[in-house]
Amino acid sequence: MRYEHVYFVNGTAYAGKSTLVKGLARKYNGIACEENYHNALLDELDPAEFPGLTYTRDLQDWHDFVRRTPDEYEAWIRRTSKECEILELRILDQLRYENKPIFVDTNISVETLREISDEKHVLIMLADPDISVNLFFNRPDREKQFLYRLMMEEKNPDQALENFRNCLRRINSPENYAAFLHAGFPVLLRDENRSIEETMILAESIFGLDSQND
Repeated sequence: MRYEHVYFVNGTAYAGKSTLVKGLARKYNGIACEENYHNALLDELDPAEFPGLTYTRDLQDWHDFVRRTPDEYEAWIRRTSKECEILELRILDQLRYENKPIFVDTNISVETLREISDEKHVLIMLADPDISVNLFFNRPDREKQFLYRLMMEEKNPDQALENFRNCLRRINSPENYAAFLHAGFPVLLRDENRSIEETMILAESIFGLDSQND
C-alpha cells in the first residue's frame, strides 16, 4: 500500500520535526500528525500485544522508569518503536481517505517507509547526537521536568541523572545517526542560523509542494 498524499518526517530529537509538521499542515490546510500521535489509541491497547507502549500506561512507580539500565532502556525503545509503527499505520489507513495532505512526525522505520512511500514524500531531519543528551532537561515541557524531579528524589541524584543520560546516549548514538543519514532519503541537518521559514521552504522543495503553488 502506498500513501500518496502523506508526507513523512523522521529523524532524531531536537531536529525540528514537530515544528515543521505543524507549519506545513497549517500552510497547506492539511492534517498534522504530531509527535506521538499514536497515543490516541493508547487506552485501548492489550499489554500482551503492546508491552512496550503499555509499560508507561500501567506503570505504578515512575521511579522504575528512570532506574533502568541503558540496555533495558534501549530494548524498550526498540520494542516501542515497532509498536508505534503499527498504530501509526492504523491511523494513517483511516486518514488517507481525507481529501487533504497529511504531514507526519513519524516513528515508522526507514525500511517500512521505503515500502509505503517514495523518496519525495519522506524527509529525514537530524540534530547532533549530543544535543539530545545535553539539552534533554532544558525544555520546560511537563514530561521532561517530571522525569528530572524523579531523579532528584533518588538516593544519589547525580548517579541517577548520569544513568539516564547514558540511556539517552545509547539511543542517540552516532551509529543511529549514521543509519538515518545514509537511509537514502533527503536529509536536513539542524542549523541554528536557519529560520523556521527557511526550513519550511527547503522541505517544500523536497516534497514538491512548492511546484504545486506555481
